[in-house]
Amino acid sequence: MRQIIFIGAVIAILISGCAQEVPEKPPGEPPISETGNFSSFKSAEEVKEYLQSVDFSGTGYWGFDIGVGRAMGEIAVEEAAIEVTDSLGAPAEVPKALPSEPSRVSETTVQVVGIDEPDIVKTDGKNIYYSKKWYRFYSVVWGGDEKYPSYKPETAVIKAFPPEELEIEDEIDKSGELLLSNDMLVIFSYDRIYGYDVSGKPEKVWSIDLNGSIVTSRLYNDKIYLVTRNYIDYYEPCPIRPLTVNSEPFVISCQRIFHPVQPVPVDVTYNVMVLNPETGEVEDAVSFMGSSGSSVVYMSKNAIYITYSQYADIVKFTYNFLLENTDLFPAEVIEKVKKLLDYDISNRAKQVELQIILDQYTASLDRDEMLKFRNEMNNRMNDYREEHKRDLERTGIAKIDLELNLKASGEVPGRVLNQFSLDEYNGYLRIATTVGRWSEATNDLYVLDEDLSAVGSIKDFGKEERIYAVRFIGDKGYIVTFREIDPFFVMDLSDPENPAIKGELKIPGYSSYLHPITTDLILGIGKEDQNVKISLFDVSDAEKPEEIDKYELDEYWSDVLNTHHAFLLDSKHEIFFLPGGKGGYIFSYKNGELRLEKAVSTSALRAIYIEDYLYIIGNEVVVFDENTWEKVNELDLNT
Repeated sequence: MRQIIFIGAVIAILISGCAQEVPEKPPGEPPISETGNFSSFKSAEEVKEYLQSVDFSGTGYWGFDIGVGRAMGEIAVEEAAIEVTDSLGAPAEVPKALPSEPSRVSETTVQVVGIDEPDIVKTDGKNIYYSKKWYRFYSVVWGGDEKYPSYKPETAVIKAFPPEELEIEDEIDKSGELLLSNDMLVIFSYDRIYGYDVSGKPEKVWSIDLNGSIVTSRLYNDKIYLVTRNYIDYYEPCPIRPLTVNSEPFVISCQRIFHPVQPVPVDVTYNVMVLNPETGEVEDAVSFMGSSGSSVVYMSKNAIYITYSQYADIVKFTYNFLLENTDLFPAEVIEKVKKLLDYDISNRAKQVELQIILDQYTASLDRDEMLKFRNEMNNRMNDYREEHKRDLERTGIAKIDLELNLKASGEVPGRVLNQFSLDEYNGYLRIATTVGRWSEATNDLYVLDEDLSAVGSIKDFGKEERIYAVRFIGDKGYIVTFREIDPFFVMDLSDPENPAIKGELKIPGYSSYLHPITTDLILGIGKEDQNVKISLFDVSDAEKPEEIDKYELDEYWSDVLNTHHAFLLDSKHEIFFLPGGKGGYIFSYKNGELRLEKAVSTSALRAIYIEDYLYIIGNEVVVFDENTWEKVNELDLNT
């Protein structure tokens, strides 16, 4: 029994970072249409043949620590109620068409200027749209004094400007993340999407029922780019019906479903659709097959990049290990494992067979032999894993242009943190990844060309640490890794084929979100010990980055650590806002110094500005004059 348990532990060592490797392309496959590195299907039968040729049974997490690279949750969730930024991430004022309307209005903090991301707060400069989830109390049905909470989803329409007229104008009985396109408010609920005309009294114009799940969405040039995900129906894999628009199913044909030319393990389809926000109609759509591992979406003004996890084939990995350690096992055991590679069974079934083969061998050992074997196996496998860790866990990338053509596919070792791990610049994609588990972790940065082929890389920085924050700005990259201290790396990416670490700064704590204040100032928000920490970095000398100021809040958590939408920067007044569990905080960064300008001891989730008024939004709306920091008005949202 101990021998069997030990072999199970050995396989656990193998699994702890690997799953499946890309199988060979099946012979005799019928002609296919190709675009980039993708191929489309011609029929449902062809899809089924493809699914039979790839093993989808091992695309999940399998119990190991793939999710360890998340410091801000899925942080592909997005920000809230902040402002448009220029190419350096500094705020840019947004002029309005009519002079009678406010000329200075903040927008949601986003990764790419001009591409909006969904959040719980939006504003058009006149109204604030706030999606809130709250509880009201009602008496129990049978009477008495007892009460119970009842969930009531609502989106409040708040007249915001001028602030003296602050009031709730209307309420929509739906809640979720929001996008605002002209006078159309789009609400992304759990399994539905709604379009409301808010030019007057809110009126529902269209609705969409989802048959899968939303990954994310973006708004660009008055079009919504929606990414959803559906698990593959292996009995009827196509066509796909990802959603129903106004009671009419939308269908993606087999010919619009793609897969990489080199087959990969798959269990889901990612569906990218262009929606007309005025009507909810789908203008175009495309799907591709991938794995259901954690996915991240990054959108530039040229393309949409979707990542998904890929893992190595455990049986093949073990076989290669045995070939390099022939003194550990007799030749007949190695031959059995070799034959197992060609079995026409699922990968999980192969793992069971692998364990049986290894158990049968170890059962033949006496106690002395087993003791030696145990030590040798553990040490050699750990060394082998370290040497081949970049083969175990990889990130697949699909590149889709804005006309929804699959342009390229690629992969890099490791896993990405969030959408800020990717960035497109001058035709190149930069991507930062963490490789390996905590004790073996290291970090890489890759520069990929338009075909997603690597042309340059920086490997093995921040060893035994993982990435906590990434920000690419022009030809520079800023990366924070952490385990016990916070290395802040400055990367020189001016030569895509020869990227290099330019500077490094080690300080206590870590930053989970990086935001450029100016060309030379980077703001970091994270934690030190148990408190929220704010750092101001001077990167004017890339070789010698410096933390010129820091501030430690009496807060255990800030939602900025979970989503960049909770952060607001107002460069005119040189201030920024972040929420905490005890209230909201307004900081000044004038003259390179952090100063707490105002603290608000009320519920504070988001903030926006209209002209020179700052609106802090939570259970109530509190308005401050940014010139004097006097309270102008407040509105209770719980009534």
